[in-house]
Amino acid sequence: MTSGQSHQREGGPLSTAVACILLSVGVPAHAETHHAGASAATSPTGTTQRSLVYVAIPELKMVRQDGEQVSLERELNDGRPVVLNFVYTSCTTICPLSSQEFSLLQKRLGRDRERVHLVSISIDPEQDTPEQLREYAGHFRAGKEWDYYTGEVAASVKAQLAFGVYRGDKMSHIPVTLLRTAPGSQWVRLDGFATAAQMYTELQGLLARR
Repeated sequence: MTSGQSHQREGGPLSTAVACILLSVGVPAHAETHHAGASAATSPTGTTQRSLVYVAIPELKMVRQDGEQVSLERELNDGRPVVLNFVYTSCTTICPLSSQEFSLLQKRLGRDRERVHLVSISIDPEQDTPEQLREYAGHFRAGKEWDYYTGEVAASVKAQLAFGVYRGDKMSHIPVTLLRTAPGSQWVRLDGFATAAQMYTELQGLLARR
């Protein structure tokens, strides 16, 4: 069996496990987060759709790239603004582009970079071990403010469902970036390829309104 084949084969053990997860949380497989005040903007990589969403972050145990098991809720609620996306290390299209923009955002933030928490959550946790995530992070020169998370399949699926990005399997992955300034506040959701410039502008605007 080739890498990732178990994710794509219908009716296999992973498909059954995911179906059980979806039933247990009462959410359909292609659930959408409700968006408010959606608007469109054009970036060099295409058009992004901006909306405001509320996300109830579930209490999940995940594994950070350093191998430590952590609470996702606590990681996201550490007081720093958060910029978040979903990736997987064997992706050759969407994920490298999104990760490159995160890397450029680090540079743009300059000395303020450690005040912002960049978060990338794996949608292929069976393949993405902490070691692989560390190697992947190195390709994009991720600083200590940029964390990667993996863990059990159930935890990854529930995180994707919570943020309205679950599409059934990794091959249906779409580019989405989410930003939030503080625990309890709305998230800005950018559907499409968000650039470092867009993310930086969003952060500055959100911080100015705090």
